[in-house]
Amino acid sequence: MTTTSSRGRRRAPSRIGRAAGKAAALQKPRVILALLLLLALTSVMLLDGYLRAEVGGDQRVRTGAGSSDVPDEILDGGPILTFRGGQATTVSVPDKTIALTFDDGPNPTWTPQVLKILQEYDVPGTFFVVGSMVSRYPGIVKDLVEQGNEVGIHTFTHVDLSYQSKARVTREMTQTQLALAGAAGITTTLFRAPYSSETDAIDNYSWPVYQELGEDGYTSVFVDTDSDDWKRPGVSKIIEWATPEDGEGASVLFHDAGGERSQTIAALPKYIEKMKAAGYTFTTISGAMAEQNGAGAGPAAASPLQAAHRQATGVTLYEGKALIAAVTLAEWTVPALSVGLMVVGVAVMGRFGMMLVLARRHHRTRNRRRFSWGPTVTRPVSVIVPAYNEKECIANTLASLAKSTHPIEILVVDDGSTDGTSRIARDAADRLGMTNVRIIRQENAGKPAALNNGVRSARYDIVVMMDGDTVFEPDAVHQLVQPFADPKVGAVAGNAKVGNRDTLIGAWQHIEYVMGFNLDRRMYDLLRCMPTIPGAIGAFRRDAVLEVGGMSEDTLAEDTDITIALHRAGRQVVYQEHAKAWTEAPGSLKQLWSQRYRWSYGTMQALWKHRKSLTDKGPSGRFGRVGMPLVVLFQIVTPVFAPLIDVFTLYSMIFIDFRAALLAWLAVLGVQLVCAAYAFRLDREKYRYLLMMPLQQVAYRQMMYLVLIHSCVTALTGGRLRWQKLKRTGEVGTPAGVS
Repeated sequence: MTTTSSRGRRRAPSRIGRAAGKAAALQKPRVILALLLLLALTSVMLLDGYLRAEVGGDQRVRTGAGSSDVPDEILDGGPILTFRGGQATTVSVPDKTIALTFDDGPNPTWTPQVLKILQEYDVPGTFFVVGSMVSRYPGIVKDLVEQGNEVGIHTFTHVDLSYQSKARVTREMTQTQLALAGAAGITTTLFRAPYSSETDAIDNYSWPVYQELGEDGYTSVFVDTDSDDWKRPGVSKIIEWATPEDGEGASVLFHDAGGERSQTIAALPKYIEKMKAAGYTFTTISGAMAEQNGAGAGPAAASPLQAAHRQATGVTLYEGKALIAAVTLAEWTVPALSVGLMVVGVAVMGRFGMMLVLARRHHRTRNRRRFSWGPTVTRPVSVIVPAYNEKECIANTLASLAKSTHPIEILVVDDGSTDGTSRIARDAADRLGMTNVRIIRQENAGKPAALNNGVRSARYDIVVMMDGDTVFEPDAVHQLVQPFADPKVGAVAGNAKVGNRDTLIGAWQHIEYVMGFNLDRRMYDLLRCMPTIPGAIGAFRRDAVLEVGGMSEDTLAEDTDITIALHRAGRQVVYQEHAKAWTEAPGSLKQLWSQRYRWSYGTMQALWKHRKSLTDKGPSGRFGRVGMPLVVLFQIVTPVFAPLIDVFTLYSMIFIDFRAALLAWLAVLGVQLVCAAYAFRLDREKYRYLLMMPLQQVAYRQMMYLVLIHSCVTALTGGRLRWQKLKRTGEVGTPAGVS
């Protein structure tokens, strides 16, 4: 064993400490930003669901209730109920007068057609609008008012108010007023309750609601004649049912929304012509009230803004515009997210299918009896172990290498450790009688510099790189270097496994390593676009590493960076499943965050650095147009959408269809379990760890989303981090002790 000293580019350990401290200080705001973004998207989705009556909807309709508390003069009175001076009074529509009213709009298909007919016949209408629809289609309401029609409130979500609390009633009215203010700059004093008809249908439950609204200045409007057009009985029936008897005036009900209204559109002009021919005139509700009061219908109908309408000003106007803006955002965002999730879902399912097919093909090809990379590689290789404060693990690492069945030299590159790593490594080598160990000490310069130092100092043409906390199986090196019998192969990715898998995080990462990494690598191997050679176990031709400039310090993911660089240099990168190494998973969520953040951010950096491969020709272009899109889609895009999948699923379970949503989620989980089980079978792993997969899917998705947002913010702010050392326990010993 020899010891040398190599002077790398100066970086004092304190700088790493300051960088880590800065990263920790920045991490909290970034996490808060990610959570706020997820909260905002959830809020937008809840708003959209509220508008569609998925959230807070109530389909109950009261029937058969008594009316003993309702005064007889109200039950027998006209269709317009007012509370002027606190006294309940009804008003009837004058004889030979029709007040055309329309419920449930606005609707983008039917309301404009109704407005066109009214305009052609110079007839005003009174539209009782649903607030949620107003907020979704504000332009239609604005056109409606500007055309000279009148509007009234039909609640915000079309609920039977007799079932609702006083606070809910107030909210339904206020929200609709705000929607009208934002859409047309007005508020209104007219109201029609959903599911109402004539005044004789007022019962003991709805009467207090009308009284409370009357105290607030609202005029409640009922009907004299109902066209029942919602039943779609045919044009002739609609006209017949809408016609009042014996020249009486009437508040007539049609619908411009709430379903398919083609019969209404066909019946309306014929109805108007019929009633005009019978000597009827048309007015608004306010016009009918004015005529009964002796003011005449003409001015009131011509100027509805001076009747039921009030100009919206001040806070009400701005709150209304804010509501319309929020709804517009929801109307665009939720469908876009739905389409995005659908695309991601199809892509993920396609990926699973492709992984299964290609992994099976890869396994059968590489494990058939006659398969060979070429002549057996028996020449010695150099194993480089970069180490920074690895006192807990370095002895186990060397002990595993001492059992190697392949001739090796070992270069432990101590990157300025302060915990006695070099001394522990030297003592371990002496104790094990290892004469093939060289310990190279350098001032702290980072992992890439340590690896480059090892490559420059290596005696052999093949170099194996591993982490200082990793242990190799005895035949790992021998298996790892066999693909170099093929002269086209420039690098080999080994099979990294989690050793401390009995912890929760360890079990999660065990599933991820077997399924998410090794199954992926089989696929990437056959597609010839392997994106990453794991830092825990990988082998390279020394000249290939030097040709691309060594391990780069440009990114946090030096393993991904050099792998892509080798592709661009025309070197083939393959996966050797039989070369196994055991590594230690992080022991806490904080450590897991740190690790995944480095991977995520480093991958982004590497992809951006090599973005020109998208337009290159040859092997570089192949990676750019095949490997890079796959990495972007499944390591960046999919994690961003992943939490929304859970939110949409939870939303569907609570507000739409619990059983259908649960079955859909279980179906996706089932597909993932099938893929994971197949991956475990290929790697001959125990299936019991798959019991942790449902929890892993939920917890990991949220963490990966936060990590990815953290990485994106760091990239946008130009942040940089140095080699981050995870806290290790050294519990992963020699491979023989791993079950």
